[in-house]
Amino acid sequence: MPRLSFIGSGNMASAIVDGVLARNVAAPADLACLGGNDPTAEILSRRTGIRKAKDAPDLCAGADTIVVAIKPQTLPEADPRFAEETRGKLVISILAGKKLATLAKYFPHARGLVRAMPNTPGAIGAGITGWCSLAPLGESDRATVLAVLGALGVVHEFPEDMLNSVTALGGSGPGFVFEFAAALREAGVAAGFTRELAGAFALEVLLGSARLLKQSNEDPEVLRNRVTSPKGTTYAGLQVMEAGKFREMLRATILAARDRSAELSKD
Repeated sequence: MPRLSFIGSGNMASAIVDGVLARNVAAPADLACLGGNDPTAEILSRRTGIRKAKDAPDLCAGADTIVVAIKPQTLPEADPRFAEETRGKLVISILAGKKLATLAKYFPHARGLVRAMPNTPGAIGAGITGWCSLAPLGESDRATVLAVLGALGVVHEFPEDMLNSVTALGGSGPGFVFEFAAALREAGVAAGFTRELAGAFALEVLLGSARLLKQSNEDPEVLRNRVTSPKGTTYAGLQVMEAGKFREMLRATILAARDRSAELSKD
């Protein structure tokens, strides 16, 4: 089992810890965390049984893999001792917008350096994560990366120049889905539902449709056409979506998120 230490103890670190423990990737005795000036590390330690470290040397002692899960903007404020304390260790960063070249400045002696972009559904094991590495990983390190990131859900490897697109579709995508759910709810209210019942209908429509799409293994257009009768109700609604250039709007949405990610990735 890998011995994992987490720089950071917030939501995503907590999600990975929960997933790693639930899937028996590692035992609580093999995990440690270090937080900032807040109670998150203490809370995570008490809830899961993992060790709360005192400082950078204590956190890294005995660990073979370090997961960097702090806020991206706080990386320059991280304990400079991590540069030496991570010598010879595998480092996995989930910091949005931080390129491998930038990470290498802070963890110059790591034996392997990985950049990953998870998303918030990973908190319940239903996420999708894209990742890349500074150099090819050995078999053992690759297995560790897949196990750790796999604790959040589905995992895909990409070249680093695709990580901004991964951020847009995978990282930001849930936000767009949540907005779509809210729009469905409000449309239901306009059609006469109470807000509560409209929200319940919108949620079940999204959940059921997503499950059917995944289990059928068919293109969404195929399933869409099965719902659509000539000149029927779905047809009438789809005509409005086409007139409003719904697909073009979503395309522009994803590209805007991708371009913003590229801006944030610039040092």
